[in-house]
Amino acid sequence: MTAAHFQSQTNRTRPRRGFAYLSLLIVIAIIGVAAAATLQLGSILQRRAAEEELLAVGSEFRRALISYSGATPVGQPSVPPTLQALLKDPRYPNIRRHLRKLYYDPLTGSQQWGTVMSIDGKGIVGVYSLSTAKPIKIGNFETQFLGFADKTSYADWVFMAVMPVATTATTVSTTTTTTAGMFGRTGNTVGNVANGVTTGSTPPTSGN
Repeated sequence: MTAAHFQSQTNRTRPRRGFAYLSLLIVIAIIGVAAAATLQLGSILQRRAAEEELLAVGSEFRRALISYSGATPVGQPSVPPTLQALLKDPRYPNIRRHLRKLYYDPLTGSQQWGTVMSIDGKGIVGVYSLSTAKPIKIGNFETQFLGFADKTSYADWVFMAVMPVATTATTVSTTTTTTAGMFGRTGNTVGNVANGVTTGSTPPTSGN
């Protein structure tokens, strides 16, 4: 084989190698995009699952707050001073539970919850997540969660110890007043005309 013939063969092989290398880069890029899309979809699905769990856990807190109020002995406060009081009612000598356990926030992974205090600041009347992330779910809520529609933060999903008697809201001055059983915070104040209590959202407090 002459040097000229060998050079001719080499020149014909180089374009093929270059094309193969380019094809490999394209395949790697496609795989990377597909992997990123899969991770993003997985993250969205995980967030949706956490939202549903938050609604379930929030409902448990709400039921516990209502149970605590309904079991009030004569002359005793009707709202718990802490979330721990829902685990063991301090108003009774024997163990009386309104909540099975202090749940973790499925969005933050913490047992710390934001609390809405009664007007005298002595008891808890509502609970909310400390996550400030924007919800994926903004509509199609069940009746008891209608007030959560179009909220811009999970912290606006407030689970109040109020029996649902209506779903209409009226704004008076800077206080949002509502008779809905569960609703989102508007501004910094939450009102409740069902039991004559207007409560302001307190700074995030620990459930511990």
